This record gives sequence, C-alpha cells and structure tokens, in this order.
Amino acid sequence: MAKGLPKQKPIAGVKQVIVVASGKGGVGKSTTAVNLALGLLANDPAKSVGLLDVDVFGPSIPKLMNLKGNPELSDNNLMIPLTNYGVPCMSMGFLVEEAAPIVWRGLMVMSAIEKLLRQVEWGPLDYLVVDMPPGTGDVQLSISQNIPVSGAVIVSTPQDLALLDARRGAEMFRKVNVPVLGLVQNMSVFQCPNCQHQTHIFGSEGARKLADSLGVQVLGDVPLHLNIRETSDRGTPIVISSPDSAEAEAYRKVASAVVQKLQELQEVTDWAERK
Repeated sequence: MAKGLPKQKPIAGVKQVIVVASGKGGVGKSTTAVNLALGLLANDPAKSVGLLDVDVFGPSIPKLMNLKGNPELSDNNLMIPLTNYGVPCMSMGFLVEEAAPIVWRGLMVMSAIEKLLRQVEWGPLDYLVVDMPPGTGDVQLSISQNIPVSGAVIVSTPQDLALLDARRGAEMFRKVNVPVLGLVQNMSVFQCPNCQHQTHIFGSEGARKLADSLGVQVLGDVPLHLNIRETSDRGTPIVISSPDSAEAEAYRKVASAVVQKLQELQEVTDWAERK
C-alpha cells in the first residue's frame, strides 16, 4: 500500500473484488458488469459470485437483474442481498423508490457506500463484481483506498472521446495501486441483422490501441447487438437468456480473461512473498 493511503479493510467473506469502471457514461459499463458476473458463474458454477452497484445516483442493477424490493435483515442486523440467476446483488436502487431522485451531498453518498460495503451479509464469495459510477470521483477513490481491490476492468467503446476518459480511469486506478486487469472494447462492431454487413460505428480497434499504450490487454470485444439491448431491458441478461449466442460467448471470454489475469497477479504476489 502506498504511503499516505488509508488502511484497507477487506469485506467480510469476500475473497476477490473486481471493479468495473468507465471514464464516462453510456459505454455499457453496467451491462458489462452484469454479464461479467454471470459469465464468471457460467464458466465455473462451483464459484460464488456477487454483484454490488455503487452508482448511487443512477443504479442500474435492479433493472438489469430483474430485482425489486427491500432487503431483509439477518440475525446480525446486516442486509441480505437480493438474488437472481444465482448471483446475490445489492444496490441503492433497492433502498429508494425507483423514480425518486437522490439529491445528496458527498458525505451522504460516502456514508451510503460504506453501508453497501460493510452492512451487507456478502460472504462467502469468491468474486464480488462492483459496478462503479462513471468518472473518477469520490466513490472511485474511496472504494479503491478503503477495500483491497483485486483488479479493475475498464469499459470503453472504440470512439476517441470515450477512450480519452477510459485512459483517465485507468491512470486513476494505477495511482491508488489498483491493478488494471485490462480493457473491454464494447460496441466494437455492428452487424446488420438483415444483410449481415458489419459496420464499425464507433471506430475500429481504438481500445486495442489504448491498451497497447497502457501496457494492458484487451480482455474481449463485445459487439453492438440488438439482443444485448433487448435482454438487458427485460432484466434477462444475454449470458442467461441466450447462452449459446455469440454475444454471450463474448462475455464469457471476458470473464475467462479476467480470471486468468487475477491468477497471474496472484502468482506474482506469491513469488514476491517467497522472496
């Protein structure tokens, strides 16, 4: 841990925390987080995977995971996550009315984040996937500095404007000593459902070039496809509703790449400790 940073405290019962982030909104970060969590579970059903939505002002997980209602309390007075598709989930969207605006100052937001981290009965979990809000603000810094984060997944479209913000996000995590596992190039290509012609609407290979410049890998390419949008809107994520589709396979490949990077980092850590 870098000098001057707060002492990190693990989340009880959680082995590894994976944050899914983006420098800006509208690049498919939440959809990626959901399908990453489901992809991790699909690839290895023996593992336990949770999903935490810390986008306080714009929670998406309740809609994407088709969940609603208030969490119950355990005997230890901890909130019990709502579960669907085998994944326990927690979101501010479970604690406020769906249409109610959250008009809070920074301290109130940080207090809410602390409750979502510490006052939830998460464990035991092998992986907790955290859907971060867009940007590089207080929430990102607080989570990165107060809990041990195993790695960050940066989501971006190939568009130049999105890539500028993705670079800022990656550099922020590096400054707080969070390993950047790699980039997901979302909406990489559009294939016409009628003629099958492919069009790079947001540009071509932009995330790959950014990954090269940052010295990280592209964890996977996810196409711009109507099925992903429709299944997300219905709360039936593509990995669950169309597991044999090419789109679901793209997310499962991202999940495999994430696990591989986590294993490589653990091997480096184990080697350093032996030295």
